[in-house]
Amino acid sequence: MTSPDAAVRINPSILAADFANMAAELARIASADFVHVDVMDNHFVPNLTFGPQMVERIQQTSPVPLDVHLMIDDVDRWAPGYAELGAASVTFHAEATTQPVALARRLREIGARAGVALKPGTGIEPFLEHIDEFDQVLIMTVEPGFGGQSFMPDMMPKLALVAEHARRRGSDVWLQVDGGISASTIAQAAEAGADTFVAGSAVFGSTDPTEAIASLRERALLAHRH
Repeated sequence: MTSPDAAVRINPSILAADFANMAAELARIASADFVHVDVMDNHFVPNLTFGPQMVERIQQTSPVPLDVHLMIDDVDRWAPGYAELGAASVTFHAEATTQPVALARRLREIGARAGVALKPGTGIEPFLEHIDEFDQVLIMTVEPGFGGQSFMPDMMPKLALVAEHARRRGSDVWLQVDGGISASTIAQAAEAGADTFVAGSAVFGSTDPTEAIASLRERALLAHRH
């Protein structure tokens, strides 16, 4: 596995995995940096996946650390529990919390990296002054809820704004994109400033996930160099 401090991180989303063979699916992505675990409650988004028990089982069997993405209501109440399960990173939605900074601090106290996610329609501006409170900012490049959607290139200016603000402040926050990331879109997101990429079907839909991960990583690194 590459170091989590590498310039580019590839986090395959298990939303695209075969849930009936989860242990085998996780073994296929051992070369990834993290596994992106989508938790959905059928309230915040119109889809239902799984909760703490399944995440705990994934934590026990995954060869790479967990990057948990909470697409659920009332994260102020529920998010700390996922950090307590041992997830390396817990990202909550800005739209689902009343106290994003306090929640991020709580997650960090428990020992997880704290991330804040924004839906396509949510402005980033209110969060820029607090960017140092977060370890990761996730710019959704689709409407959250379902895998396999098309990448939204009109989110790139939003991503670039965060990247420029973080650069000016000397922040080491990770900038993640999630939605429609593939061999044909990853360079665009990398050029706009992303360094952490969630890819679902582009990895799990491949006959060789290791090669797919390596290819995505190389394309992103190449975009960063230009």
